[in-house]
Amino acid sequence: MDRELVAEARRCADAGWAWVLDQVRRDDHGPWIPLTVPGDGAVTSAPPNRDCVYDGIAGLAFVLAELRLARPWTDVESHLAREVVERLSVADVGDECGLYTGLSGSVTALALLDPAAARSASDRLAALLTADGWLSGQVDEPAAPVNDVLMGDAGTILVCAWLGGDVADGLVRTAADALRARAVPSESGLAWKMFQGDRDRWMPNYSHGTAGIATALAVAGHRLDRSDLVEAARLGAEHLVTLADIEGGGFRLPLQIPTAEDREAFAYGWCHGPAGTINLFGALELAGVGTVAGTSTTEWRARGVRSLESSGLPARLRPGFWDNDGRCCGTAGVLEAVLTHAQATGDAACLAFADRLASALVDRAIAMDQDGSQCCWRFHEHRADPPDLDPGVGWMQGAAGIVAGLSRYSRVREGGLSASRTGLPDDWWMRVGAPTS
Repeated sequence: MDRELVAEARRCADAGWAWVLDQVRRDDHGPWIPLTVPGDGAVTSAPPNRDCVYDGIAGLAFVLAELRLARPWTDVESHLAREVVERLSVADVGDECGLYTGLSGSVTALALLDPAAARSASDRLAALLTADGWLSGQVDEPAAPVNDVLMGDAGTILVCAWLGGDVADGLVRTAADALRARAVPSESGLAWKMFQGDRDRWMPNYSHGTAGIATALAVAGHRLDRSDLVEAARLGAEHLVTLADIEGGGFRLPLQIPTAEDREAFAYGWCHGPAGTINLFGALELAGVGTVAGTSTTEWRARGVRSLESSGLPARLRPGFWDNDGRCCGTAGVLEAVLTHAQATGDAACLAFADRLASALVDRAIAMDQDGSQCCWRFHEHRADPPDLDPGVGWMQGAAGIVAGLSRYSRVREGGLSASRTGLPDDWWMRVGAPTS
């Protein structure tokens, strides 16, 4: 272990968090953060989705939960936590229920900071549930169910299963039945689109596709002791492995089918790559499924990590390859996935890869003052002029998510594979200690 790197990662996490805290703005409705911060820092009004997990104030609850594992909160952090709870307890997020975009994300943030405050928000989830699942106006008119983890029923099912209890189980039962009914049979199993009215494309990975949806059904089947839901999840995995590139003992799925002309054929992050999709095999293990297509679920997980390691990331090998260091699509998300794999399986060998990822995040941090007490990250868009984008603030596309990844990396490297972790709704079953079977 490179102790100097670990110390630098801790220092960088602290500096990144100091910068995030400096970006928290307040108005008559409570705290908010900008999506990105331009060079002059002039952001005068809160974004429309100010309360969401993806890039809003709810995402800061996830960082606070990670920091609480490393040390007690400061007075500033305790005050921020109270502000976030107060805001999310009264915020009107409309009828959107998604984990990263709506009400179930607020429920998650409240449960992390103040479980008692989460109950009333959970009641609203129940009130919005229909026989067809939770309806969204973000992708279809009129409002219709969305299937995926990021903004749809799969993510909200995962939140309810994570919360537990009779009421939450009832929500899981209704929504999982609706989600299962929307499956599309394939020659090898089952598949799902992001939403039923989506154009002629399939995004098979975790955030918007079959991998995340099958994960939710596996977790629901485990929670409810429903073999039919587990079987639907298994058939989703059977379909996916027929699409996968497994050369060199790896596992990666196409970013999109058919391939988009302006994108790489394969991505590697949480959203559209192995970093997120391997959660499916952990969920199947949780539900008692030991093999998919004749190969163990544990091996499929390891194959996904091999594809990450052999991809060339975090190097920016060519224009358009690995331009993002965030949690959703970039380096921080891969770092989290590698740490989770190591802690869940005891595979310490992949920690060398985690070191490379953490080193890249440290190297790419941009000091925001002379003494280095604050830093941020600028992602790269080769088609833009200039190509370096304004730094993001929030959980999935900004400094907040990177801070959490570096903080966890430091704890694991200092304390070993038994270091505690915050199990979030989309990966809690990948738990510390041993394979989830």
